[in-house]
Amino acid sequence: MLGYILILLATVFFGAQNLITRVLFTPSNFLGMVETGGFVEPTLPNSFLLLFMRMLVGVPLMAVLLPPVYPAMWTDLRRLGSASYRRELYLALAGGGLMFSYLALLYVSVGRIAAGIALTLFFTFPVYTALLAWYWFGHRPSASRWAILVLILLGSALTIPMTGAAIESWLGVIFGLASGVVYAFYTVAAQKAFETFHPVPFTGISFAVTLVLSAACLLLWPGELAGLLWPALWMGGLLSAIATLTGHVLNNLGIRVVGATAASMLGAANPALTAVLAWGVLQEQLSLVQGLGVLLVTVSVGLLSL
Repeated sequence: MLGYILILLATVFFGAQNLITRVLFTPSNFLGMVETGGFVEPTLPNSFLLLFMRMLVGVPLMAVLLPPVYPAMWTDLRRLGSASYRRELYLALAGGGLMFSYLALLYVSVGRIAAGIALTLFFTFPVYTALLAWYWFGHRPSASRWAILVLILLGSALTIPMTGAAIESWLGVIFGLASGVVYAFYTVAAQKAFETFHPVPFTGISFAVTLVLSAACLLLWPGELAGLLWPALWMGGLLSAIATLTGHVLNNLGIRVVGATAASMLGAANPALTAVLAWGVLQEQLSLVQGLGVLLVTVSVGLLSL
């Protein structure tokens, strides 16, 4: 029971981080009482900025909070300097680059379309993961899994906005799908790494690499930084870092207790949970068709994990 509670709590924190990102990018009606948000435009440079601020807070938090959770973390990290751990080092660095890429893409998507829809598009990643696992590991999906993958794609299609600013909507859709593709590569790299490397130091390296890459991208592509409301952005970065770190730690602990399959099945509720949170907290509205799409993807991903 404890493992399931940990995974469900992780899902809540992941949903919270997505709502925080949505508020930073888009003016929102908080609890129907206060108008807030829209502090930066949903562009890639601003996505790099928010990622940098989030990781600048998150990496020190991780260094302080994760060793009590996994006491051997620093020992495992030191071992990566030896020649016998080159494979683990390369996989961890690749995982960090992929984490940076999928988060940057997802940030832009969440800023341009409703948070629940963006997460639904992101959660098409099991389709790409299944194809990558077939190609690299020879794990060919069964006929029933092919059918479920089709349902996931159908549900994602139902969530695509058909009204509003068409260009912004379609950019949000493209970035949301792209984030799912990149995350599929991340899960495959993590699967290989976890054969011989613990998830906690792997996650720590992913955070650190994301910090370095987001800083580098800001130097190369700074965007427009004048006139930004820095106190609000730093507060958002702090809250987002806490939600992200807590979600990852709880998720990893839950996986150790109940296994990856059960964790994935519970995590499938993330798009629906985000949509419900966005509806209740930010007063975001979904059409009936879009709501059915969110439900279809959530149920399908759950079935895929069985």
